[in-house]
Amino acid sequence: MSGVKRASNPMKPIRIGMAQIDCTVGDLAGNAEKILRFTDEAYKKGVDILSFPEMAITGYPPEDLLLKRDFVDENLRYLEYIKDKIGDICVIVGFVNRKKGIYNAAAIIKNRRIAGVYHKMLLPNYGVFDEKRYFKEGDEYKVFCLNGVTFGVSICEDIWFEEGPVRVLSLAGNADLIININSSPYHAGKWKLRRSMLIERAKNNRVAIAYNNLVGGQDELVFDGNGLILDAKGNVIEAGRQFEDDLIIADIDIDKIRAHRNGESWQRKKQVFRKYKKSIKMINLPGQIIVDKPPLDKREVKIFSQEAEIYGALVLGTRDYVRKNGFKKVLVGLSGGIDSALTAVVAVDAIGKENVVGVFMPSMYTSSESREDVEALTRALGMEQITIPITETYNKYINELQPAFKNFKTDVTEENLQARVRGNILMALSNKFGWLVLTTGNKSEMSVGYATLYGDMAGGFAVIKDVPKTMVYKLSEYRNNTANVIPERIIKKEPTAELRPGQRDTDSLPPYAILDPILQAYVEEDKAFSDIVAMGFDKATVKRVIDMVDRSEYKRRQAPPGIKITPKAFGKDRRMPITNWYKSTNYN
Repeated sequence: MSGVKRASNPMKPIRIGMAQIDCTVGDLAGNAEKILRFTDEAYKKGVDILSFPEMAITGYPPEDLLLKRDFVDENLRYLEYIKDKIGDICVIVGFVNRKKGIYNAAAIIKNRRIAGVYHKMLLPNYGVFDEKRYFKEGDEYKVFCLNGVTFGVSICEDIWFEEGPVRVLSLAGNADLIININSSPYHAGKWKLRRSMLIERAKNNRVAIAYNNLVGGQDELVFDGNGLILDAKGNVIEAGRQFEDDLIIADIDIDKIRAHRNGESWQRKKQVFRKYKKSIKMINLPGQIIVDKPPLDKREVKIFSQEAEIYGALVLGTRDYVRKNGFKKVLVGLSGGIDSALTAVVAVDAIGKENVVGVFMPSMYTSSESREDVEALTRALGMEQITIPITETYNKYINELQPAFKNFKTDVTEENLQARVRGNILMALSNKFGWLVLTTGNKSEMSVGYATLYGDMAGGFAVIKDVPKTMVYKLSEYRNNTANVIPERIIKKEPTAELRPGQRDTDSLPPYAILDPILQAYVEEDKAFSDIVAMGFDKATVKRVIDMVDRSEYKRRQAPPGIKITPKAFGKDRRMPITNWYKSTNYN
Protein backbone atom coordinates (compact mmCIF):
# COMPACT_ATOMS: atom_id res chain seq x y z
CA MET A 1 0.00 0.00 0.00
CA SER A 2 1.21 3.49 -0.81
CA GLY A 3 1.51 6.07 1.95
CA VAL A 4 3.69 7.91 4.41
CA LYS A 5 7.32 6.97 5.06
CA ARG A 6 7.83 4.95 8.27
CA ALA A 7 10.63 5.39 10.83
CA SER A 8 11.86 2.78 13.33
CA ASN A 9 11.23 4.26 16.80
CA PRO A 10 8.65 2.87 19.24
CA MET A 11 5.20 4.32 18.83
CA LYS A 12 3.44 6.51 21.39
CA PRO A 13 0.79 7.79 21.22
CA ILE A 14 -1.01 5.30 18.99
CA ARG A 15 -3.27 6.51 16.18
CA ILE A 16 -6.62 4.74 16.08
CA GLY A 17 -8.96 4.83 13.09
CA MET A 18 -12.56 3.69 12.74
CA ALA A 19 -14.03 3.28 9.26
CA GLN A 20 -17.74 3.84 9.80
CA ILE A 21 -19.10 2.50 6.51
CA ASP A 22 -22.42 1.67 4.84
CA CYS A 23 -22.27 -2.01 3.86
CA THR A 24 -24.84 -3.83 1.74
CA VAL A 25 -26.00 -7.30 2.76
CA GLY A 26 -24.77 -9.83 0.21
CA ASP A 27 -22.60 -7.40 -1.76
CA LEU A 28 -19.39 -9.06 -0.68
CA ALA A 29 -17.36 -7.66 -3.57
CA GLY A 30 -18.61 -4.10 -3.03
CA ASN A 31 -18.10 -4.29 0.73
CA ALA A 32 -14.56 -5.64 0.26
CA GLU A 33 -13.62 -2.84 -2.13
CA LYS A 34 -14.98 -0.26 0.30
CA ILE A 35 -12.94 -1.81 3.11
CA LEU A 36 -9.77 -1.57 1.01
CA ARG A 37 -10.53 2.00 -0.08
CA PHE A 38 -10.95 3.20 3.52
CA THR A 39 -7.87 1.22 4.57
CA ASP A 40 -5.77 3.04 2.00
CA GLU A 41 -7.13 6.42 3.13
CA ALA A 42 -6.45 5.60 6.79
CA TYR A 43 -2.90 4.43 6.03
CA LYS A 44 -2.12 7.72 4.31
CA LYS A 45 -3.26 9.51 7.46
CA GLY A 46 -0.87 7.54 9.63
CA VAL A 47 -3.43 5.28 11.30
CA ASP A 48 -1.85 2.38 13.20
CA ILE A 49 -4.97 0.33 13.97
CA LEU A 50 -8.10 0.60 11.83
CA SER A 51 -11.41 -1.09 12.57
CA PHE A 52 -14.45 -1.80 10.41
CA PRO A 53 -17.98 -2.58 11.63
CA GLU A 54 -19.35 -5.92 12.75
CA MET A 55 -19.78 -8.31 9.80
CA ALA A 56 -18.60 -5.64 7.38
CA ILE A 57 -17.79 -8.19 4.68
CA THR A 58 -21.27 -9.74 4.60
CA GLY A 59 -23.35 -6.74 5.64
CA TYR A 60 -25.62 -6.93 8.68
CA PRO A 61 -27.93 -8.69 9.37
CA PRO A 62 -27.59 -11.35 6.67
CA GLU A 63 -30.29 -13.44 8.36
CA ASP A 64 -30.86 -16.83 6.68
CA LEU A 65 -28.16 -16.20 4.11
CA LEU A 66 -26.03 -17.56 6.95
CA LEU A 67 -27.67 -20.95 6.41
CA LYS A 68 -26.25 -21.08 2.88
CA ARG A 69 -22.86 -22.76 2.89
CA ASP A 70 -21.83 -20.98 -0.33
CA PHE A 71 -22.48 -17.58 1.26
CA VAL A 72 -20.23 -18.31 4.23
CA ASP A 73 -17.57 -19.78 1.91
CA GLU A 74 -17.58 -16.70 -0.30
CA ASN A 75 -17.29 -14.36 2.68
CA LEU A 76 -14.18 -16.33 3.73
CA ARG A 77 -12.73 -15.98 0.22
CA TYR A 78 -13.22 -12.22 0.38
CA LEU A 79 -11.53 -12.13 3.76
CA GLU A 80 -8.51 -13.76 2.10
CA TYR A 81 -8.72 -11.25 -0.75
CA ILE A 82 -8.69 -8.36 1.74
CA LYS A 83 -5.91 -9.92 3.80
CA ASP A 84 -3.61 -10.19 0.78
CA LYS A 85 -3.83 -6.41 0.25
CA ILE A 86 -3.20 -5.24 3.84
CA GLY A 87 0.37 -4.10 4.51
CA ASP A 88 1.94 -2.22 7.42
CA ILE A 89 -1.31 -1.26 9.13
CA CYS A 90 -3.32 -3.35 11.56
CA VAL A 91 -6.88 -3.81 10.29
CA ILE A 92 -9.82 -5.35 12.17
CA VAL A 93 -12.60 -6.62 9.93
CA GLY A 94 -15.95 -8.17 10.85
CA PHE A 95 -16.84 -11.39 9.01
CA VAL A 96 -18.43 -14.84 9.48
CA ASN A 97 -16.04 -17.56 10.54
CA ARG A 98 -16.57 -21.32 10.29
CA LYS A 99 -15.06 -23.73 12.80
CA LYS A 100 -17.39 -26.58 13.84
CA GLY A 101 -20.25 -24.14 13.40
CA ILE A 102 -20.26 -20.50 12.39
CA TYR A 103 -19.24 -17.49 14.45
CA ASN A 104 -19.78 -13.75 14.36
CA ALA A 105 -16.09 -12.91 14.12
CA ALA A 106 -13.41 -10.24 13.80
CA ALA A 107 -10.17 -10.84 11.91
CA ILE A 108 -7.05 -8.99 13.02
CA ILE A 109 -4.93 -8.54 9.89
CA LYS A 110 -1.35 -7.29 9.61
CA ASN A 111 1.33 -7.63 6.92
CA ARG A 112 -0.85 -9.78 4.64
CA ARG A 113 -1.64 -12.36 7.26
CA ILE A 114 -4.46 -12.99 9.71
CA ALA A 115 -2.75 -12.70 13.07
CA GLY A 116 -5.81 -13.74 15.05
CA VAL A 117 -9.59 -14.15 15.02
CA TYR A 118 -11.96 -13.20 17.82
CA HIS A 119 -15.39 -14.84 18.14
CA LYS A 120 -18.24 -12.83 19.64
CA MET A 121 -19.08 -14.20 23.09
CA LEU A 122 -22.39 -12.58 24.01
CA LEU A 123 -25.03 -13.22 21.34
CA PRO A 124 -28.15 -11.02 21.50
CA ASN A 125 -31.43 -12.82 20.95
CA TYR A 126 -34.09 -10.19 21.62
CA GLY A 127 -35.86 -7.48 19.66
CA VAL A 128 -34.48 -7.43 16.12
CA PHE A 129 -31.66 -9.87 16.96
CA ASP A 130 -31.68 -13.62 16.25
CA GLU A 131 -27.98 -14.38 16.62
CA LYS A 132 -28.42 -17.59 18.58
CA ARG A 133 -30.33 -18.95 15.60
CA TYR A 134 -27.11 -18.87 13.58
CA PHE A 135 -23.96 -18.47 15.65
CA LYS A 136 -22.04 -20.36 18.28
CA GLU A 137 -20.67 -18.38 21.23
CA GLY A 138 -16.97 -17.63 21.35
CA ASP A 139 -15.03 -18.91 24.34
CA GLU A 140 -11.53 -17.43 24.04
CA TYR A 141 -10.33 -13.99 25.12
CA LYS A 142 -7.55 -12.50 23.02
CA VAL A 143 -5.21 -9.60 23.67
CA PHE A 144 -2.95 -8.31 20.89
CA CYS A 145 0.32 -6.44 21.29
CA LEU A 146 1.51 -3.94 18.69
CA ASN A 147 4.77 -2.11 19.42
CA GLY A 148 4.22 -2.55 23.15
CA VAL A 149 0.58 -1.37 23.04
CA THR A 150 -1.92 -4.01 24.15
CA PHE A 151 -5.47 -4.05 22.88
CA GLY A 152 -8.47 -6.34 23.11
CA VAL A 153 -11.09 -6.87 20.45
CA SER A 154 -14.78 -7.38 21.18
CA ILE A 155 -17.99 -7.31 19.16
CA CYS A 156 -21.14 -5.28 19.85
CA GLU A 157 -23.07 -6.99 22.69
CA ASP A 158 -19.79 -7.93 24.38
CA ILE A 159 -19.38 -4.37 25.63
CA TRP A 160 -22.89 -3.87 27.03
CA PHE A 161 -22.38 -6.09 30.09
CA GLU A 162 -20.38 -4.67 32.99
CA GLU A 163 -18.78 -8.00 33.95
CA GLY A 164 -18.39 -9.12 30.33
CA PRO A 165 -15.40 -9.50 27.98
CA VAL A 166 -14.31 -5.87 28.26
CA ARG A 167 -13.68 -6.20 31.99
CA VAL A 168 -11.78 -9.46 31.55
CA LEU A 169 -9.63 -8.04 28.75
CA SER A 170 -8.88 -4.86 30.71
CA LEU A 171 -8.12 -6.33 34.13
CA ALA A 172 -6.91 -9.87 33.47
CA GLY A 173 -5.52 -9.14 30.00
CA ASN A 174 -4.14 -5.72 30.95
CA ALA A 175 -5.37 -4.26 27.63
CA ASP A 176 -4.69 -0.54 27.21
CA LEU A 177 -7.35 -0.23 24.56
CA ILE A 178 -10.60 -2.02 23.67
CA ILE A 179 -11.67 -2.00 20.03
CA ASN A 180 -15.36 -2.82 19.82
CA ILE A 181 -16.95 -3.30 16.39
CA ASN A 182 -20.71 -2.96 16.05
CA SER A 183 -23.83 -3.17 13.98
CA SER A 184 -26.08 -1.47 16.50
CA PRO A 185 -29.48 -0.53 15.04
CA TYR A 186 -30.89 2.93 15.51
CA HIS A 187 -33.86 4.11 17.47
CA ALA A 188 -34.48 7.67 18.60
CA GLY A 189 -32.11 8.70 21.38
CA LYS A 190 -30.16 5.44 21.43
CA TRP A 191 -26.88 7.30 20.99
CA LYS A 192 -27.34 8.69 24.52
CA LEU A 193 -27.62 5.17 25.95
CA ARG A 194 -24.51 4.08 24.07
CA ARG A 195 -22.51 7.09 25.18
CA SER A 196 -23.38 6.75 28.87
CA MET A 197 -22.63 3.02 28.78
CA LEU A 198 -19.26 3.56 27.07
CA ILE A 199 -18.25 6.30 29.51
CA GLU A 200 -19.00 3.88 32.35
CA ARG A 201 -17.01 1.04 30.73
CA ALA A 202 -13.99 3.27 30.08
CA LYS A 203 -13.95 4.77 33.59
CA ASN A 204 -14.61 1.55 35.48
CA ASN A 205 -11.96 -0.39 33.53
CA ARG A 206 -9.51 2.51 33.08
CA VAL A 207 -9.24 1.62 29.42
CA ALA A 208 -9.50 3.57 26.18
CA ILE A 209 -12.38 2.44 23.97
CA ALA A 210 -12.83 2.70 20.21
CA TYR A 211 -16.50 1.95 19.51
CA ASN A 212 -17.11 1.64 15.77
CA ASN A 213 -20.68 1.32 14.47
CA LEU A 214 -22.18 0.43 11.11
CA VAL A 215 -24.07 3.07 9.13
CA GLY A 216 -26.82 2.63 6.54
CA GLY A 217 -30.25 1.15 5.94
CA GLN A 218 -31.07 -2.56 5.72
CA ASP A 219 -34.75 -3.40 5.17
CA GLU A 220 -36.49 -2.03 8.28
CA LEU A 221 -33.32 -1.22 10.18
CA VAL A 222 -31.22 1.92 10.10
CA PHE A 223 -27.69 1.99 11.51
CA ASP A 224 -26.70 5.49 12.52
CA GLY A 225 -22.92 5.25 12.85
CA ASN A 226 -22.08 7.79 15.56
CA GLY A 227 -18.98 5.87 16.67
CA LEU A 228 -17.00 7.08 19.68
CA ILE A 229 -13.39 7.05 20.82
CA LEU A 230 -12.96 7.56 24.58
CA ASP A 231 -9.93 7.87 26.83
CA ALA A 232 -9.48 5.86 30.03
CA LYS A 233 -11.23 8.54 32.09
CA GLY A 234 -14.37 8.31 29.95
CA ASN A 235 -13.80 11.52 28.04
CA VAL A 236 -14.96 11.46 24.42
CA ILE A 237 -11.92 12.20 22.27
CA GLU A 238 -13.58 11.88 18.88
CA ALA A 239 -17.06 11.09 17.54
CA GLY A 240 -18.38 9.88 14.23
CA ARG A 241 -21.08 11.61 12.25
CA GLN A 242 -24.63 10.30 12.32
CA PHE A 243 -26.16 8.70 9.21
CA GLU A 244 -23.14 8.95 6.93
CA ASP A 245 -19.87 7.22 6.09
CA ASP A 246 -17.01 8.58 8.15
CA LEU A 247 -13.37 7.94 8.96
CA ILE A 248 -12.87 8.71 12.65
CA ILE A 249 -9.26 9.15 13.81
CA ALA A 250 -7.77 9.94 17.20
CA ASP A 251 -4.37 9.74 18.89
CA ILE A 252 -4.38 7.88 22.23
CA ASP A 253 -1.62 8.45 24.79
CA ILE A 254 -0.86 4.99 26.20
CA ASP A 255 1.45 6.40 28.91
CA LYS A 256 -1.49 8.35 30.37
CA ILE A 257 -3.63 5.21 30.49
CA ARG A 258 -0.94 3.28 32.32
CA ALA A 259 -0.28 6.13 34.73
CA HIS A 260 -4.02 6.28 35.45
CA ARG A 261 -3.91 2.60 36.45
CA ASN A 262 -1.28 3.00 39.17
CA GLY A 263 -2.65 2.61 42.64
CA GLU A 264 -3.92 0.12 45.16
CA SER A 265 -7.57 0.05 44.02
CA TRP A 266 -6.60 -0.96 40.49
CA GLN A 267 -4.37 -3.74 41.76
CA ARG A 268 -7.20 -5.04 43.98
CA LYS A 269 -9.53 -5.15 40.98
CA LYS A 270 -6.93 -7.05 38.99
CA GLN A 271 -6.66 -9.70 41.71
CA VAL A 272 -10.37 -10.53 41.28
CA PHE A 273 -9.84 -11.27 37.60
CA ARG A 274 -6.57 -13.18 37.98
CA LYS A 275 -8.52 -16.45 37.50
CA TYR A 276 -9.08 -15.47 33.83
CA LYS A 277 -5.36 -15.16 33.12
CA LYS A 278 -5.03 -18.66 31.69
CA SER A 279 -8.04 -18.22 29.37
CA ILE A 280 -6.53 -15.17 27.65
CA LYS A 281 -4.46 -15.77 24.55
CA MET A 282 -1.71 -13.18 23.99
CA ILE A 283 -0.77 -12.52 20.38
CA ASN A 284 2.22 -10.43 19.37
CA LEU A 285 1.75 -8.61 16.08
CA PRO A 286 4.64 -7.84 13.71
CA GLY A 287 6.31 -4.56 14.65
CA GLN A 288 4.98 -1.41 13.11
CA ILE A 289 7.32 0.98 11.31
CA ILE A 290 6.84 4.31 13.08
CA VAL A 291 6.23 7.44 11.05
CA ASP A 292 5.94 11.15 11.53
CA LYS A 293 2.19 11.26 11.34
CA PRO A 294 0.36 14.03 9.49
CA PRO A 295 -1.55 16.33 11.87
CA LEU A 296 -5.21 15.56 12.39
CA ASP A 297 -7.83 18.04 11.27
CA LYS A 298 -9.99 19.49 14.01
CA ARG A 299 -13.57 18.37 13.51
CA GLU A 300 -16.91 19.27 14.91
CA VAL A 301 -19.65 16.65 14.86
CA LYS A 302 -23.14 18.07 15.10
CA ILE A 303 -25.48 16.64 17.74
CA PHE A 304 -28.96 16.47 16.24
CA SER A 305 -32.21 17.44 17.91
CA GLN A 306 -34.70 14.59 18.30
CA GLU A 307 -36.62 15.70 15.20
CA ALA A 308 -33.47 16.16 13.12
CA GLU A 309 -32.20 12.75 14.21
CA ILE A 310 -35.43 10.92 13.33
CA TYR A 311 -35.70 12.79 10.05
CA GLY A 312 -32.11 11.84 9.18
CA ALA A 313 -32.93 8.18 9.91
CA LEU A 314 -35.96 8.31 7.61
CA VAL A 315 -33.96 9.87 4.78
CA LEU A 316 -31.10 7.38 5.08
CA GLY A 317 -33.45 4.40 5.45
CA THR A 318 -35.44 5.45 2.37
CA ARG A 319 -32.38 6.19 0.27
CA ASP A 320 -30.72 2.88 1.04
CA TYR A 321 -33.88 0.81 0.58
CA VAL A 322 -34.50 2.37 -2.84
CA ARG A 323 -30.86 2.27 -3.95
CA LYS A 324 -29.94 -1.16 -2.61
CA ASN A 325 -33.03 -2.75 -4.15
CA GLY A 326 -32.29 -1.36 -7.58
CA PHE A 327 -35.06 1.25 -7.94
CA LYS A 328 -34.47 4.61 -9.56
CA LYS A 329 -37.86 6.27 -8.97
CA VAL A 330 -40.57 6.16 -6.33
CA LEU A 331 -44.27 6.86 -6.36
CA VAL A 332 -46.28 8.52 -3.57
CA GLY A 333 -50.06 8.80 -3.43
CA LEU A 334 -50.76 12.40 -2.42
CA SER A 335 -54.01 13.15 -0.59
CA GLY A 336 -53.48 16.70 0.64
CA GLY A 337 -52.85 15.32 4.14
CA ILE A 338 -49.78 15.58 6.33
CA ASP A 339 -48.71 11.92 6.16
CA SER A 340 -48.38 11.80 2.37
CA ALA A 341 -46.79 15.26 2.38
CA LEU A 342 -44.08 14.21 4.85
CA THR A 343 -43.47 10.97 2.93
CA ALA A 344 -42.99 12.91 -0.30
CA VAL A 345 -40.59 15.38 1.31
CA VAL A 346 -38.48 12.57 2.82
CA ALA A 347 -38.38 10.85 -0.57
CA VAL A 348 -37.24 14.02 -2.34
CA ASP A 349 -34.52 14.60 0.26
CA ALA A 350 -33.45 10.96 -0.03
CA ILE A 351 -33.23 10.44 -3.80
CA GLY A 352 -33.88 13.81 -5.48
CA LYS A 353 -36.99 15.55 -6.80
CA GLU A 354 -36.47 14.16 -10.31
CA ASN A 355 -36.92 10.63 -8.94
CA VAL A 356 -40.18 11.17 -7.02
CA VAL A 357 -43.62 11.14 -8.64
CA GLY A 358 -46.72 12.23 -6.76
CA VAL A 359 -50.12 10.84 -7.76
CA PHE A 360 -53.26 12.76 -6.79
CA MET A 361 -56.43 10.65 -7.07
CA PRO A 362 -59.43 12.85 -6.22
CA SER A 363 -62.89 11.43 -5.58
CA MET A 364 -66.31 13.04 -5.19
CA TYR A 365 -65.40 13.67 -1.53
CA THR A 366 -62.06 15.36 -2.17
CA SER A 367 -62.10 19.01 -1.14
CA SER A 368 -60.84 21.87 -3.26
CA GLU A 369 -58.41 22.64 -0.41
CA SER A 370 -56.83 19.22 -0.78
CA ARG A 371 -56.36 19.74 -4.51
CA GLU A 372 -54.77 23.16 -3.90
CA ASP A 373 -52.52 21.80 -1.15
CA VAL A 374 -51.24 18.91 -3.29
CA GLU A 375 -50.42 21.29 -6.13
CA ALA A 376 -48.66 23.68 -3.73
CA LEU A 377 -46.63 20.82 -2.26
CA THR A 378 -45.46 19.42 -5.59
CA ARG A 379 -44.58 22.92 -6.81
CA ALA A 380 -42.53 23.63 -3.69
CA LEU A 381 -40.68 20.33 -4.04
CA GLY A 382 -40.26 20.61 -7.82
CA MET A 383 -41.51 17.03 -8.27
CA GLU A 384 -43.71 15.56 -10.97
CA GLN A 385 -47.44 15.27 -10.29
CA ILE A 386 -49.91 12.95 -12.01
CA THR A 387 -53.65 13.44 -11.45
CA ILE A 388 -55.97 10.46 -11.96
CA PRO A 389 -59.57 10.96 -10.75
CA ILE A 390 -61.21 7.85 -9.26
CA THR A 391 -64.93 8.78 -9.17
CA GLU A 392 -65.87 7.11 -12.45
CA THR A 393 -63.91 3.95 -11.64
CA TYR A 394 -65.42 3.82 -8.15
CA ASN A 395 -68.95 4.19 -9.54
CA LYS A 396 -68.35 1.29 -11.94
CA TYR A 397 -67.35 -0.90 -9.01
CA ILE A 398 -70.50 0.13 -7.11
CA ASN A 399 -72.69 -0.63 -10.11
CA GLU A 400 -71.12 -4.06 -10.52
CA LEU A 401 -71.51 -4.80 -6.80
CA GLN A 402 -75.07 -3.43 -6.55
CA PRO A 403 -76.83 -6.79 -7.06
CA ALA A 404 -74.82 -8.31 -4.23
CA PHE A 405 -75.12 -5.22 -1.97
CA LYS A 406 -78.77 -4.32 -2.70
CA ASN A 407 -80.14 -5.33 0.71
CA PHE A 408 -77.34 -3.71 2.71
CA LYS A 409 -76.75 -0.13 3.83
CA THR A 410 -73.72 1.87 2.75
CA ASP A 411 -70.94 1.51 5.34
CA VAL A 412 -67.15 1.35 5.66
CA THR A 413 -67.07 -1.11 2.74
CA GLU A 414 -67.69 1.69 0.26
CA GLU A 415 -65.10 3.88 1.97
CA ASN A 416 -62.48 1.15 1.76
CA LEU A 417 -63.36 0.58 -1.88
CA GLN A 418 -62.15 4.09 -2.69
CA ALA A 419 -58.83 3.37 -1.02
CA ARG A 420 -58.55 0.09 -2.95
CA VAL A 421 -59.19 1.80 -6.27
CA ARG A 422 -56.32 4.14 -5.42
CA GLY A 423 -54.11 1.22 -4.40
CA ASN A 424 -54.78 -0.45 -7.76
CA ILE A 425 -53.83 2.71 -9.65
CA LEU A 426 -50.58 3.10 -7.72
CA MET A 427 -49.63 -0.53 -8.31
CA ALA A 428 -50.49 -0.27 -12.01
CA LEU A 429 -48.13 2.68 -12.37
CA SER A 430 -45.51 0.76 -10.40
CA ASN A 431 -45.83 -2.27 -12.71
CA LYS A 432 -45.74 -0.20 -15.88
CA PHE A 433 -42.79 2.03 -15.06
CA GLY A 434 -40.86 0.07 -12.42
CA TRP A 435 -41.40 2.70 -9.74
CA LEU A 436 -41.43 1.71 -6.05
CA VAL A 437 -44.65 2.70 -4.25
CA LEU A 438 -44.04 4.38 -0.89
CA THR A 439 -47.00 3.95 1.45
CA THR A 440 -47.96 6.81 3.72
CA GLY A 441 -49.48 5.29 6.87
CA ASN A 442 -48.07 6.27 10.28
CA LYS A 443 -47.60 4.17 13.43
CA SER A 444 -50.72 5.48 15.14
CA GLU A 445 -52.88 4.33 12.24
CA MET A 446 -51.09 1.00 11.85
CA SER A 447 -51.41 0.32 15.58
CA VAL A 448 -55.19 0.54 15.63
CA GLY A 449 -55.86 -0.72 12.11
CA TYR A 450 -56.98 2.66 10.75
CA ALA A 451 -55.82 1.65 7.28
CA THR A 452 -57.21 -0.32 4.33
CA LEU A 453 -55.69 -3.62 3.28
CA TYR A 454 -54.89 -3.54 -0.45
CA GLY A 455 -55.73 0.16 -0.40
CA ASP A 456 -53.58 2.77 1.31
CA MET A 457 -51.46 -0.12 2.64
CA ALA A 458 -50.60 -1.24 -0.90
CA GLY A 459 -46.96 -0.59 -1.78
CA GLY A 460 -43.37 -1.62 -1.37
CA PHE A 461 -41.96 0.48 1.47
CA ALA A 462 -43.61 2.27 4.40
CA VAL A 463 -41.47 5.30 5.21
CA ILE A 464 -43.31 6.53 8.33
CA LYS A 465 -44.67 3.16 9.49
CA ASP A 466 -42.97 3.53 12.90
CA VAL A 467 -43.60 7.28 13.30
CA PRO A 468 -46.49 8.24 15.63
CA LYS A 469 -48.88 10.86 14.29
CA THR A 470 -47.83 13.47 16.85
CA MET A 471 -44.22 13.01 15.68
CA VAL A 472 -45.36 13.38 12.05
CA TYR A 473 -46.40 16.92 12.92
CA LYS A 474 -43.11 17.66 14.67
CA LEU A 475 -41.08 16.32 11.75
CA SER A 476 -43.09 18.37 9.26
CA GLU A 477 -42.53 21.54 11.27
CA TYR A 478 -38.82 20.69 11.64
CA ARG A 479 -38.46 20.24 7.87
CA ASN A 480 -40.31 23.47 7.17
CA ASN A 481 -37.86 25.32 9.41
CA THR A 482 -35.15 24.24 6.96
CA ALA A 483 -37.15 25.26 3.88
CA ASN A 484 -40.88 25.90 3.80
CA VAL A 485 -42.08 23.12 1.49
CA ILE A 486 -45.15 21.68 3.25
CA PRO A 487 -48.09 24.13 2.94
CA GLU A 488 -49.09 25.49 6.33
CA ARG A 489 -52.70 24.48 5.79
CA ILE A 490 -51.67 20.80 5.52
CA ILE A 491 -50.07 21.03 8.97
CA LYS A 492 -52.90 23.02 10.56
CA LYS A 493 -56.03 21.33 9.20
CA GLU A 494 -57.81 18.53 11.04
CA PRO A 495 -56.82 15.08 9.75
CA THR A 496 -59.35 13.40 7.46
CA ALA A 497 -59.37 10.46 5.06
CA GLU A 498 -62.03 12.23 2.90
CA LEU A 499 -63.87 8.98 2.19
CA ARG A 500 -67.30 10.37 3.13
CA PRO A 501 -68.77 13.86 3.59
CA GLY A 502 -67.41 15.73 6.61
CA GLN A 503 -65.22 12.83 7.76
CA ARG A 504 -62.59 13.41 10.44
CA ASP A 505 -60.10 10.99 12.01
CA THR A 506 -61.61 11.72 15.43
CA ASP A 507 -64.87 10.11 14.23
CA SER A 508 -63.07 6.76 14.53
CA LEU A 509 -60.15 7.45 16.87
CA PRO A 510 -59.37 9.36 20.06
CA PRO A 511 -57.45 12.60 19.41
CA TYR A 512 -53.84 11.76 18.55
CA ALA A 513 -52.55 13.66 21.60
CA ILE A 514 -54.39 11.05 23.70
CA LEU A 515 -54.00 8.05 21.39
CA ASP A 516 -50.22 8.22 20.97
CA PRO A 517 -49.23 8.06 24.67
CA ILE A 518 -51.66 5.16 25.19
CA LEU A 519 -50.09 3.35 22.24
CA GLN A 520 -46.59 4.03 23.53
CA ALA A 521 -47.53 2.57 26.91
CA TYR A 522 -49.27 -0.53 25.49
CA VAL A 523 -47.22 -1.31 22.38
CA GLU A 524 -43.72 -0.10 23.26
CA GLU A 525 -43.68 -0.43 27.04
CA ASP A 526 -45.99 -3.49 27.41
CA LYS A 527 -47.99 -1.78 30.15
CA ALA A 528 -51.22 -3.43 31.34
CA PHE A 529 -54.66 -1.83 31.14
CA SER A 530 -54.61 -0.87 34.83
CA ASP A 531 -51.16 0.72 34.50
CA ILE A 532 -52.30 2.87 31.59
CA VAL A 533 -55.48 3.95 33.38
CA ALA A 534 -53.31 4.87 36.39
CA MET A 535 -51.44 7.27 34.09
CA GLY A 536 -54.64 9.33 33.98
CA PHE A 537 -56.41 8.07 30.87
CA ASP A 538 -60.12 7.32 30.63
CA LYS A 539 -60.91 3.61 31.18
CA ALA A 540 -63.26 3.32 28.20
CA THR A 541 -60.76 4.99 25.90
CA VAL A 542 -57.91 2.73 27.02
CA LYS A 543 -60.06 -0.40 26.57
CA ARG A 544 -61.12 0.76 23.11
CA VAL A 545 -57.53 1.44 22.01
CA ILE A 546 -56.22 -1.89 23.33
CA ASP A 547 -59.01 -3.77 21.57
CA MET A 548 -58.23 -2.01 18.29
CA VAL A 549 -54.53 -2.82 18.57
CA ASP A 550 -55.18 -6.49 19.36
CA ARG A 551 -57.69 -6.91 16.52
CA SER A 552 -55.37 -5.42 13.90
CA GLU A 553 -52.44 -7.82 14.00
CA TYR A 554 -53.54 -9.49 10.75
CA LYS A 555 -53.37 -6.15 8.94
CA ARG A 556 -49.94 -5.25 10.25
CA ARG A 557 -48.58 -8.65 9.21
CA GLN A 558 -49.48 -7.77 5.60
CA ALA A 559 -48.00 -4.28 5.64
CA PRO A 560 -44.82 -3.48 3.69
CA PRO A 561 -41.53 -3.08 5.59
CA GLY A 562 -40.85 0.32 7.07
CA ILE A 563 -38.13 2.21 8.93
CA LYS A 564 -37.68 1.47 12.65
CA ILE A 565 -37.29 4.65 14.71
CA THR A 566 -38.78 3.61 18.08
CA PRO A 567 -37.43 1.11 20.63
CA LYS A 568 -40.22 -1.33 19.73
CA ALA A 569 -41.43 -1.34 16.14
CA PHE A 570 -44.05 -3.69 14.71
CA GLY A 571 -42.48 -6.69 13.03
CA LYS A 572 -39.20 -8.01 14.39
CA ASP A 573 -39.48 -6.12 17.68
CA ARG A 574 -43.10 -6.95 18.52
CA ARG A 575 -44.24 -10.41 17.40
CA MET A 576 -47.83 -11.22 18.31
CA PRO A 577 -49.83 -14.18 16.99
CA ILE A 578 -52.65 -13.34 14.60
CA THR A 579 -54.85 -16.15 15.90
CA ASN A 580 -55.00 -15.28 19.58
CA TRP A 581 -57.82 -15.71 22.10
CA TYR A 582 -55.83 -14.44 25.07
CA LYS A 583 -56.96 -11.14 26.57
CA SER A 584 -54.22 -9.70 28.72
CA THR A 585 -56.36 -6.95 30.21
CA ASN A 586 -58.68 -6.88 33.18
CA TYR A 587 -61.20 -4.15 32.43
CA ASN A 588 -62.82 -4.08 35.87
